[in-house]
Amino acid sequence: MTTLDFDPYVRDCPSRRLLDRIGDRWTVLVIGMLEDGPQRFSQIARRVDGISQKMLTQTLRSLEADGLVLRTAYPEIPPHVEYELTELGRSLLGPLHVLVAWAKEHMGEVQSSRDRSSVA
Repeated sequence: MTTLDFDPYVRDCPSRRLLDRIGDRWTVLVIGMLEDGPQRFSQIARRVDGISQKMLTQTLRSLEADGLVLRTAYPEIPPHVEYELTELGRSLLGPLHVLVAWAKEHMGEVQSSRDRSSVA
């Protein structure tokens, strides 16, 4: 398939699922944490405040299945597993930086609008 064959506005297009994945809050935060290089599960869990162990596991598995994250298990005792971004995953960093910067820059305006809406 070519790029033109994928249309997220079409219900059954697989690109829609991909947009769901990369637009997910936990995906954005986990990919951001992995920007610094390979990390263990516990390191990611500590840095992504509020994520449950179950949700982190699901997020990492989905990112691995999509080819965005590489999981490497080292044959040691105790087991040592690291997660890192693939080249495909790294290609998402630019767009995600822009999204995070936009959220930081405009959060005050969004919060003001939310406050006005809740008063009405």
